[in-house]
Amino acid sequence: MFTPQDVLYEDNHLLVVNKHCGDLVQPDKDGDSALENEVKAWIKRRDNKPGAVFLGVVHRIDRPVSGAILLAKTSKALTRLNEMVKNRQIVKTYWALIENMPPQDEGDLVHHIVRDGRTNRAKAYDKPQKDSKEARLHYKMIASSKNYRLLEIDLQTGRHHQIRCQLSKMGTPIKGDLKYGATHSNKGGGISLHSRSLEFTHPVTKEPVKITAPTPKDDNLWAFFEEATR
Repeated sequence: MFTPQDVLYEDNHLLVVNKHCGDLVQPDKDGDSALENEVKAWIKRRDNKPGAVFLGVVHRIDRPVSGAILLAKTSKALTRLNEMVKNRQIVKTYWALIENMPPQDEGDLVHHIVRDGRTNRAKAYDKPQKDSKEARLHYKMIASSKNYRLLEIDLQTGRHHQIRCQLSKMGTPIKGDLKYGATHSNKGGGISLHSRSLEFTHPVTKEPVKITAPTPKDDNLWAFFEEATR
């Protein structure tokens, strides 16, 4: 779970944390420990706060996914960041490791996604369906090894399991993502999808902010690709 070393950025209004594979961002019905509560408890101890700690989750990533998560430490920041998310003013870049070669080294994917709440899966269609939502992303292959390729993904909408679902539809499921067609699981049960960076205008100071999240430690494949892109 969370450790103070996972903090990538902090000021009076914002906190960015590098989430581990397998960690929940917010508590669920099963009552498992979640990043939100872990960070609150850490702030309370560190700052010796007598009352409740305010912390707002600006966006979430799936439990098996790692990488940058943006949190708001004030209600003013949370309100403004929520509006920025709605207006697509926060640039989210992901890295994904895939086995199969994409049909093109770079391209745009546009699908219509339907979420199935019973199976917690999403399905991508080429044409609009009943209850579907349009999903858009841009991908670019930025490195390759003998067995895997690294895609950099500009996420343009925020649909349920969007990247996982769209890459699977393209024929390039993410390494370890058995739910969406990968051939093998990853050690520890995570998938090789990483929230690599967040870029936005600070909601209070109006200064530009860009945060880059290092890939998971103790993973030789991620270490290879991190080095390959330098």
